[in-house]
Amino acid sequence: MPGMISTAMLTDLAAWRNNLEPAGDWPARQMAQLAEAGVFGWLIPRRWGGSELEEPDLLNGYLELADACLTSAFILTQFNSAVQKLVTCGHAEIQEAWLPRLARGECFTTVGISHLTTSRSRGPGPAVVAQPVVSGFRLSGRIPWVTGAMAAQLIVIGGTTPSGEQLLAAIETTDPGLKVAAPLPFLALKASKTGPIELHDLSIRPEQIVAGPAHEVLKIGSRGGTGSLTTSALALGTARSTLRALRDELEQTPSLNLTISQLTDEGRLLERALLAAGRCEPEAWSAEQIRLRANSYVTRLAQAYLAAAKGTGFVSGHSAERAIREAMFFYVWSCPQSVVHGNLQELACPDASW
Repeated sequence: MPGMISTAMLTDLAAWRNNLEPAGDWPARQMAQLAEAGVFGWLIPRRWGGSELEEPDLLNGYLELADACLTSAFILTQFNSAVQKLVTCGHAEIQEAWLPRLARGECFTTVGISHLTTSRSRGPGPAVVAQPVVSGFRLSGRIPWVTGAMAAQLIVIGGTTPSGEQLLAAIETTDPGLKVAAPLPFLALKASKTGPIELHDLSIRPEQIVAGPAHEVLKIGSRGGTGSLTTSALALGTARSTLRALRDELEQTPSLNLTISQLTDEGRLLERALLAAGRCEPEAWSAEQIRLRANSYVTRLAQAYLAAAKGTGFVSGHSAERAIREAMFFYVWSCPQSVVHGNLQELACPDASW
């Protein structure tokens, strides 16, 4: 299958990758490249200027992008999550106002929905309360994880009504009821500018509601979600770059050729499984099976790279050190409990040979 992104663009993104973490600045240059290449239109229908990719092509695109720059790939997934909600919302006014501009990269959108599923979903009450009023709803609360809110003009956010139903609404960031807090000091991907936003009696009109109210609103028209194939695609794309670096580190160690070959074969197997699942082939692995093995694979590769780089790789700023931190991201981002339990079981080393 031909590449989804030009080699020149991927080369640029890879070259800029090391400078993202120390600075921690929003990757405006990288986002401009994505816009110029039409990447922001991947999920947008052609009638609004997008390319409307099918799932296998989208997964290939994520593989390529995460290989070059995980931060850029992660930001794109949050953009696409918001876009997908707009595409399926059925409100022509909001679609016409935003989707053509988003496809051209003239503006940026993101989501604040994790609190409806894996993040902060347990506790005395919902993180964001959507109180019904005559004119629609009034939202109050705190959304813990929003990527790139400071760069966004529109955010798709979630709230929970007193009856337990959930809704998603598209909010302009100029709304006085929305406050973007400082981003969190992540272990990795700091340049994604992920952090909380606060809602204070934010008014939602009916035409701003893109899904719901309904129970489990994120399953309505979903093309992703917690534990989806997207997360595995980013893990396996990240693994590609780590494997290349490991090969380079060990090119003078012929005795480890078999190990490299085995790791290469495992990566190819997992990528084939990912794309088979994206094509909905009858015998394809489940998304959770792929995610469990992708988490394990990207982590083992990062550990192997650090071991091969030795003390040099343990210095802050080395690509092996970054690989370790980035691999840990997949244990906390959109990771279903079944995958967490599977990875913990693997870490417990139940194998009798030990």
